[in-house]
Amino acid sequence: MRQDAASEALADLNAGNLRFCAGHAEGPRRDAERRRAVAAKQSPKAAVLTCSDSRVVPELLFDQGLGDLFVVRTAGHVLDRGAVGSLEYALEHLQIPLVLILGHSCCGAVTSAVAGRPGPGSIDWVMNAIRPSVWATVSAQGDAVENAAREHARRTSSDIARMSALLHEAVERRRLSIVSAYYDLASGSVEFL
Repeated sequence: MRQDAASEALADLNAGNLRFCAGHAEGPRRDAERRRAVAAKQSPKAAVLTCSDSRVVPELLFDQGLGDLFVVRTAGHVLDRGAVGSLEYALEHLQIPLVLILGHSCCGAVTSAVAGRPGPGSIDWVMNAIRPSVWATVSAQGDAVENAAREHARRTSSDIARMSALLHEAVERRRLSIVSAYYDLASGSVEFL
């Protein structure tokens, strides 16, 4: 049953992205009535783990409204305890059927990881979380940053199960689907990986 809800949510996100890319975004469920309706309770159709990048706004690029998405953002969409706990919350308290891991083009965190630049403070921790994806794609043809960003989205999807017994069990019991995707900033298109 949850798999049907995950498939429906994914289809709705894809349809919204197609509208966004075509310049026909509807901006649904963003009026005062919707604001009042979701003030007391939320029931999003999906959770999205994505980058903190200001150009990556899931509600816009999937043409969704208030309360439709539970969004978790970290630089380079790296998994830390707060991100994992937030996704576990979405599963346990909001019964979301889908977690979407959304990487993107021109990601500054991935670009820095590809360049091998260390960062001050905790920035280097973020780079270290991305570097395995860089190493996995070092011999791939094409753009190194794009290759690493796609791989990082894929790896993040699989790393969630390693970091969260709750999410792993939900996937095993078919209560949850975890899907990775890649957003192209210039075209606006989301590719499901």
